[in-house]
Amino acid sequence: MDISKLPDNPYILLTPGPLSCSKTVKAKMLTDHCTWDAEYNNIVEDIRTRLVKIAAEKPEDYTATLMQGSGTFSVESVIGSAIPSDGKLLVIANGAYGQRIAQIASCLKISNLLLDCGETGVPDMTEIEQILKTDKAISHMAMVHCETTTGILNPVEEAGKLAATYGKIFILDAMSSFGGIPFTMEQYNASFMISSANKCIQGVPGFGFIIAKRNEMEKCKGQARSLSLDLYGQWNEMEKNHGKWRYTSPTHVVRAFTQALVELETEGGVQARFQRYSKNQKVVSDGMQNLGFKTIIPEEYQSPIITSFLYPEAEFSFESFYKKLKTEGFVIYPGKISAAPTFRIGSIGHVFPEDMERLLKAIEKTRSKALA
Repeated sequence: MDISKLPDNPYILLTPGPLSCSKTVKAKMLTDHCTWDAEYNNIVEDIRTRLVKIAAEKPEDYTATLMQGSGTFSVESVIGSAIPSDGKLLVIANGAYGQRIAQIASCLKISNLLLDCGETGVPDMTEIEQILKTDKAISHMAMVHCETTTGILNPVEEAGKLAATYGKIFILDAMSSFGGIPFTMEQYNASFMISSANKCIQGVPGFGFIIAKRNEMEKCKGQARSLSLDLYGQWNEMEKNHGKWRYTSPTHVVRAFTQALVELETEGGVQARFQRYSKNQKVVSDGMQNLGFKTIIPEEYQSPIITSFLYPEAEFSFESFYKKLKTEGFVIYPGKISAAPTFRIGSIGHVFPEDMERLLKAIEKTRSKALA
């Protein structure tokens, strides 16, 4: 098929996902597949194998499971399946997505302790260690790698070391970092890692995935608080039946994801994508600061995924600013923190430094029109 004949998107998505995809990824969704067909299930198995190879130094010790729905569905499948009835979860949060993990645990009536570090705070390892020393009931720890509420990159390696030292199972929400920031499961001592198709792999929304230690996945049997989000049930079905999902899978999204994985490899892997994302972020961050906008995260904790900017003046109208930028071909994100008026600009997806340069020109052009 002639990819060039596919329509261009009217704007670039500068968000933390869904994000702008290549035409070649989107073109893969033009083929229909049957969920029980061997050809389709082979595709699923190839995805599972590729994901584990990206995530682990010793792939034989780990396994991957795909789960229908948004990334939050996958997070809930882990929280609801990995923690036994007598377990307790320590949630380390500094934003909406860490808070959501605690909300999921509470909704499922799982014993949990929330360590709220504040929306712009960095988790304190001394405080975490003290909790682990004193609360012997804690069996699991959960933390978000890149908290896209602000764009902060959390010290998950240090947290993972503490979890290992005190014999806790570490659950890592790497929704917005896996595939875009180099790391391994072993490096972070993660027993479960969760991400989504529509993030740094640069696929489209429709499913998430969980990479886990094989022995920890096996312990999940019979522990799920949900039928459809039973992590062990989904994994066991895929293991026994060569990639078959328990319930109807998002076949078109899966096809797009296979192409996205190929394009990640062609680009040079996670390290090369990290370099591109980092350059994207630096171009937009430096350029915005030259235009008078201020960031809210210290540079040493700033991720290459998304950047938060303070409103430049009290009269600034984000709605007007957003609409003007959209007419220029760019969609940005509103702020998510409660402490200050902010907006966010993502730097992931099928976008490049030259796109960021064009964005800055559009912002310079439209900023004067964004006053209410």
